[in-house]
Amino acid sequence: MPLVDIHLIKGVFSDQQKRQMIEKVTDSLVSIEGEALRGVTWVRILEVASGDWGIGGRPMTAEAVRHLQQGTG
Repeated sequence: MPLVDIHLIKGVFSDQQKRQMIEKVTDSLVSIEGEALRGVTWVRILEVASGDWGIGGRPMTAEAVRHLQQGTG
């Protein structure tokens, strides 16, 4: 029974993107473990408030992640 936690900064990804993450991570694990484990493969999206996640000693915000997505950060 695989359990995968995906930690994200709140406000960066849409509900549709989060659903895609769940589906694709599940599909990836099933491709390794076999279709029989699809029903017992757990994927959780855990969101952290903007600014409550630090990288390199600095708070990471949703705005900073969006800049990274756009290649401007």
